[in-house]
Amino acid sequence: MEWQDPLSKVLRQMMAEIDYDNDGIVSLEEWRRGGLTNIPLLVLLGVDTCVNTQCTRDVSGAQQTIVFGHFRTDSKVHHRCMASLAQECDLGILSYHTLPPTHIFPAFLERSSSFKRHTNGQSLLQAVSPGTHAHPLLVLINPKSGGKQGTRILQKFAYILNPRQVYDLSKTGPEPGLHLFSTVSNCNILVCGGDGTIGWVLESMDKMEDLFIHGRPPVAVLPLGTGNDLARCLRWGGGYENESLYKILLQIEKATTIDMDRWSIKIMPKEKQKKKEKGDPQPYNIINNYFSIGVDASIAHRFHAMREKYPEKFNSRMRNKLWYFELGTSETLSSSCKNLHEQIEIHCDGETIDLGQDSSLEGIAILNIHSIYGGSNLWGRSRKGKTRFNFQLPNANDKAFLQSRVQDIGDGLVELVGLESAMQMGQIKAGVRGARRLSQCSTVVIETFKSFPMQIDGEPWMQPPCMIQITHKNQVKMLVGKKASRWRRVE
Repeated sequence: MEWQDPLSKVLRQMMAEIDYDNDGIVSLEEWRRGGLTNIPLLVLLGVDTCVNTQCTRDVSGAQQTIVFGHFRTDSKVHHRCMASLAQECDLGILSYHTLPPTHIFPAFLERSSSFKRHTNGQSLLQAVSPGTHAHPLLVLINPKSGGKQGTRILQKFAYILNPRQVYDLSKTGPEPGLHLFSTVSNCNILVCGGDGTIGWVLESMDKMEDLFIHGRPPVAVLPLGTGNDLARCLRWGGGYENESLYKILLQIEKATTIDMDRWSIKIMPKEKQKKKEKGDPQPYNIINNYFSIGVDASIAHRFHAMREKYPEKFNSRMRNKLWYFELGTSETLSSSCKNLHEQIEIHCDGETIDLGQDSSLEGIAILNIHSIYGGSNLWGRSRKGKTRFNFQLPNANDKAFLQSRVQDIGDGLVELVGLESAMQMGQIKAGVRGARRLSQCSTVVIETFKSFPMQIDGEPWMQPPCMIQITHKNQVKMLVGKKASRWRRVE
């Protein structure tokens, strides 16, 4: 094969440099020593510069040849510069998030009594030695979320990070990854999926609370699919749009840690109704986002039933929106939850809420976060309250007082709002008005006297007459993207 200028001189010099025994022939062993088959490609493509800061020669020139490269750190080095490099890999631009392979070892070497067995009864094959140099990231991905997005993200994260940091939730669930990272200090968790996936991971962390030696790690979100109200509230956006994962990791590096409330919900069917009417199973016993009864839950329940019966009709975001619009219009005409106040009683912190004041309601919602229905704000904007000098504590259910109250994801309070109709829900979605503020409290007791559609964090079901108790469960650390001036920062 004849080499043509200007490549001839470059390629001949390259071959001469990897001919280590100077016999005029490049053997297979010499080729491998020179950097395998990457050498001619790197030279011809003219990769930037040598990773050695003391080297002033461009790698694209003919004076030096790159013979070693690192796929994870994207670093390249001349053969003659190898001796001046540090022996230990610095993990490159992702060192903040990467768990070095040297920090993972067989579990039987761990003599600490803190080592626990996996929840399925099998011992973990490996344990993690805590490191203080960075904030290793545990990535938990639900590949079923967002169509094929989850699968692609799983492959990408396994490539740019240590594969031991990345877990497919559809195969293993959250527990193996949480166990592996339970002894890692300063670690963060990234959940890739929808609100349901986040709730799944948080509930698994509740069960493993005592295993986290350095405290419960904060959780960031990469939203997949639609809705994603919790991700919106935490400023991670409404959905992943194929942004660079490097950019997302940089945002996590700059994120702020806050405390987020979570709430226990206990539903007790009335004794007389247990035999008469059997409802659907309760989807969750923890509220992360919101709980609602009435008109919005009715639309969600009908949408859920239609999607299960005719899945082929719900294969795109646009179709889903059209179905919601049609079901909302139908609910407006039927008003299936009209005169809600006649069939329900609510007590907030021991005080009875008057649901029949001003106008009739068709639904109520109890909010923990300020995003619902894929970005709507039911509580709305708060007015600045006037300073009044008196010795009476304000009534938490007073109209004027409620108008000045703001939502805080970590204040130990929930917000109770009323919904007048399906039409009002459309106005709220459009941002032209909010729901009716009813109360801000720390405990809620609800009694229903007929079957109602209900939903927790977007999961609807039909519930016969019952008693409902909502109380504060705990606070968990979450990571907020960008500037977090509204939130109470955790130092």
